[in-house]
Amino acid sequence: MVLINYLLMCLIFGTTFLAIKLGIDAGAPPFFSAGLRFLAAGGILLSSMVARRKASFSLLLRKEMLLTGAALTFGVFATLYWAEQYLSSGIAAILSATAPLMILLLQAFLTRQRLSLSSVIGCLLGTVGIVLLLLPGITVSFSKLWVLGCAAVLLGQVFYSAGTVYSRRVVQQFRDESPIALNAAQMIYGGSLLLILSLFTEKVDFTVMFTPHAVLPLLYLIVFGSMTGHTIFYWLIAKTNPVFPSTWLYISPLIALCVGAILYGEPISLVSGLGGFTIIVGIIVINLDNLKVRAVQMRR
Repeated sequence: MVLINYLLMCLIFGTTFLAIKLGIDAGAPPFFSAGLRFLAAGGILLSSMVARRKASFSLLLRKEMLLTGAALTFGVFATLYWAEQYLSSGIAAILSATAPLMILLLQAFLTRQRLSLSSVIGCLLGTVGIVLLLLPGITVSFSKLWVLGCAAVLLGQVFYSAGTVYSRRVVQQFRDESPIALNAAQMIYGGSLLLILSLFTEKVDFTVMFTPHAVLPLLYLIVFGSMTGHTIFYWLIAKTNPVFPSTWLYISPLIALCVGAILYGEPISLVSGLGGFTIIVGIIVINLDNLKVRAVQMRR
């Protein structure tokens, strides 16, 4: 059951990038559709937890939920949704896989600890992979918006790393609360901030927004991407350990790359493919020590 749920989670997270792309290409405003997605998903999840008496709406009164939502949902997905106007879903997914690298660098900076040899090698591989991934777009068909889109996704991962480091303290502070409820509360705040951003930056055409081509990807992202995927993620943490479910970051980007190419005809150059593979290898090398420890623990 653990393996089946893990593979299902990887498949869901790997296909969300294409779902975002489909919605945006159909004319859905990026900030509005992202805000609607997370406000709806967070509201449904938290309401269901409250109905089962496993959470309380008082969570929404805590500033920690606002700060976590501002980083993990607003910062990450405002940049990702905007960027996918100019990037393929596969490229966006691979760039999003740099999150563990960003977290490592931020933790090293905050704790003033020296990086291990495997971490240094992993960071170098990740950097080389990013360069290889971006090289064809820069040298063959240079576009300022394409480059800005890549930079936006990487900026989003900086938000993700800061939010992840901060949320670990929040989880400890709210250890009596369900992680699903905490995630739902931060999604509500993140979604609300995205809708506020949309109000000042976008003109929403509801005749376009609620066409089948726009609304079906949105429903998929709400039900599967934000609700089902994250519920499985926290279920796996409870059944295994915090590291194992996070390894979706090594698999889902490659799924996104393949799904985008097969189902949506997104181009993949040999150099970009090599770059994506190099990034994934770098991320694995960075986490090699933790993965070895967890593997030993699971055998016992």
